[in-house]
Amino acid sequence: MARMHARRRGRSGSQRPLITENPAWVPLSKEEIEEMVIKMGKDGVPSARIGLLLRDQHAVPDVKLATGRTVLDILKENDLQPTIPDDLIALMRRAINLQAHLQENKKDLANKRNLQMVESKIRRIVKYYKREGSLPADWQYSIANAELLIE
Repeated sequence: MARMHARRRGRSGSQRPLITENPAWVPLSKEEIEEMVIKMGKDGVPSARIGLLLRDQHAVPDVKLATGRTVLDILKENDLQPTIPDDLIALMRRAINLQAHLQENKKDLANKRNLQMVESKIRRIVKYYKREGSLPADWQYSIANAELLIE
């Protein structure tokens, strides 16, 4: 698949091995994994970070294989899902950092273009999340609102 803002093709990446059931060597039970997800969700850890922590520190290769549900499904079931999706928050952080950089370096045209592309991605993903119902229909992106939401 081609890259979004360039004419080049994307990099090839590794793929997970095709396994359909939880490996026998996983030390935690389904209930213990769900408790850990809920505990981390209450602490405000993003869902992607929860999966990484479970993988790296607790030897759970895949939460969905172990529990039958994704991390986000477990958080939604316990009313711990974030109001703004994690990928949108990450893009808004990038936009805020680029905006701060451009305040100091006004002639940095490459980063001005990067800011335009990040904001384009934000608008595109906001349209998707409004259509899916993850964001309210009247939610609007602006750099000032993003700074208030993130910090």
